[in-house]
Amino acid sequence: MSSFSTLQSKAAVLDRANVDTDQIIPKQFLKRIERTGFGQFLFYGWRFLEDGSLNPDFELNKRENEGAQILIANENFGCGSSREHAPWALLDYGFKIIIAPSFADIFYQNCLKNGMLPVVLPSEDVQYLMEKSQNNDVMITVNLEEETVSDEFGFVRFFKIHPYWKQLLLNGWDEIEITLQLEEKISQYEKTIQ
Repeated sequence: MSSFSTLQSKAAVLDRANVDTDQIIPKQFLKRIERTGFGQFLFYGWRFLEDGSLNPDFELNKRENEGAQILIANENFGCGSSREHAPWALLDYGFKIIIAPSFADIFYQNCLKNGMLPVVLPSEDVQYLMEKSQNNDVMITVNLEEETVSDEFGFVRFFKIHPYWKQLLLNGWDEIEITLQLEEKISQYEKTIQ
């Protein structure tokens, strides 16, 4: 996984509540065995028309959202089935951070385990960021070290992240890599039980 401490990007806005994992990555695309290549199918039912062309009315298809690494969504994002493919698709599409008032628990954990930062902010703060991002080419800064979300207009809000997950994201470690940090102690212990 890649590490990060600060990310500055424009944000794409998906002002929809209860976006479930089948909307994020529909079940017919879950046959791949790699973790990559899912971005092309992200929000497939919304991004594409029946003839396979891009839906010009879907938020992420708007030219101003191209290259956004931050997705701002509404409450209960990632609900539904516990498919790890959902964060894989979001990451493969280019999103590194999702800001929402709430997330489904399993989706939240799957994001962290795959190197994506889910940020929980109060609804009024999410609404502010949505309005700024929809109406301006505003840059949002997420500072993981300081646990803040800010913009160029003076908006600064703190978010909480468990120290364990913060350490993993700051170092770009997955759960196996953090275990390997203790390899010497594990080897010493193994020698004592033989």
